[in-house]
Amino acid sequence: MTGAEHVKYYASTILLPMLLMAAVTYGVGRLILAWPTGEAALSRAMAADRTSLWNAVTDFGSSLSDTPYIVALTAMAATVFRLVYRRWRESIFLVAAVWSQSLVFLATTAPVGRHRPPVQHLDPAPPTSSFPSGHVSAAVAFYSGVALILTTHIRNRALQVVIWMLAVAAPLTVAFSRFYRGMHFLTDVVWGTLLGVGCVVMTARAILYRREKRRQPQPSELVRPA
Repeated sequence: MTGAEHVKYYASTILLPMLLMAAVTYGVGRLILAWPTGEAALSRAMAADRTSLWNAVTDFGSSLSDTPYIVALTAMAATVFRLVYRRWRESIFLVAAVWSQSLVFLATTAPVGRHRPPVQHLDPAPPTSSFPSGHVSAAVAFYSGVALILTTHIRNRALQVVIWMLAVAAPLTVAFSRFYRGMHFLTDVVWGTLLGVGCVVMTARAILYRREKRRQPQPSELVRPA
């Protein structure tokens, strides 16, 4: 591919899908604000049943996707994949998956401006709105991105199942923890999950499973010298 072809390829496979996801995320967020869903009652019911044990458990669960941890884990995993597989494709895919969801989240959360649930917040509230859940989208992007890379190279079916079970359990734990701790409404964590999945699928198709086009020989190259 030439430089222009690379730009065109990534614009159509990553940039345009990201813009579409951002537009849809913004639209859904504004729709939720326009037509209240009655989720506040669900958040209050969850907060009313809190216990010291579950407070501690969800504190750990929420930390699985804290920004400093995700950034550090992504950097370490990308480095390991580069050393193990001796190429950049897996590392670039993982970084792109994690950072694409982050960019969509940052581009939409402030314009949507949804307030957090009207309950006691067990975590410090970052200066972003409640919709969508960046913790959840980051968890999906990182843990399922790692699982996708590993299961692409591992042929043992039982091990693949175990890897994907862990990769699914981690974001679900984060989602429940953020909801339980009063940091997000239910629709926030649901949309965060969908956003993370969308970014993983997008970057996997564009980078991880990208097939290089073979250069077609020129007519002059097909003529054998006498």
